[in-house]
Amino acid sequence: MAENDAGLAARRRRIRLIKKLIIIVPLSTILILFLLCIVLGIRLHLATKELRNLRTQIETMTAAEKTGEVEDTVDSGSAQLYTALEVDESDRRERAVGNGVPEAEAEENFRKVYLTFDDGPSSNTNRILDILAEYDVKATFFVVGKEEEEYQALYKRIVEEGHTLAMHSYSHKYDEIYQSIDSYAADLSKLQEFLYDTTGVWCRYCRFPGGSSNTVSSVDMHDLIAYLDEQDMSYFDWNISSGDAASAYISPEDIIKNCMGNIQSFDEAMILMHDASNKDSTVEALPVLIERIQQLEDTKIVPITDDTEPIHHISND
Repeated sequence: MAENDAGLAARRRRIRLIKKLIIIVPLSTILILFLLCIVLGIRLHLATKELRNLRTQIETMTAAEKTGEVEDTVDSGSAQLYTALEVDESDRRERAVGNGVPEAEAEENFRKVYLTFDDGPSSNTNRILDILAEYDVKATFFVVGKEEEEYQALYKRIVEEGHTLAMHSYSHKYDEIYQSIDSYAADLSKLQEFLYDTTGVWCRYCRFPGGSSNTVSSVDMHDLIAYLDEQDMSYFDWNISSGDAASAYISPEDIIKNCMGNIQSFDEAMILMHDASNKDSTVEALPVLIERIQQLEDTKIVPITDDTEPIHHISND
């Protein structure tokens, strides 16, 4: 009898264990699957973010190739950085005088270099402006819309110190800006009115996010260019890229090399740089870049004005 009781008790224990397993195993499986979903979701988010960065980088490189601004690329770490080949020194003045141009007029036959900064203002804007002031150089800032109080003084300082204030976009969100002509117009108008309210300047110079040759717009870029013409606005691309748009780190030395490599190939050299909190290399490169440009014969650094010949990746022809 005792043996039967012991056997019955053991059976009950096994049944209880089986019941617990029936509950625990599915719950554990569900928990594991839930945690796995979270991990995969995080990885998907990071991958999507990296894909956007790569897409922007490819667009910049594609635009550079179309305008001949990049002669070659070298592998540095895991990313390709913009480089450019050296060219011979300019003989602009000698050629002008040799062609019968009076020497006084030849003095005015100088190359113009435009330092342009996209995406500001940022925590680096004051540093950039300090350097420009030190070298008595004027630049052009294609800004975005930032309503936080800390940025208001930066918009005003750009204007007060004689630099050209220009428009990039208010939101800088490609998927929103390039949905339609109306969405682009609304974004640009918002920025134009915001800058006027902040600085008193009614801006008429623009740069498309990604350039006019970007490949992400849902609208034909010729239609957006036609819209700007209707609004009496001018858009400016670039023919030299500093390479600082790459998501990977780029050294100040590479930025200088990228900028200087092709300057003497153009009468109007429009250099693309970025004013952003993560672009310390650009700030570090700027003093040396300015000095190198100022050492070039018959070359001046100037801001964009009404007399500037626009650089276009594509036209509205």
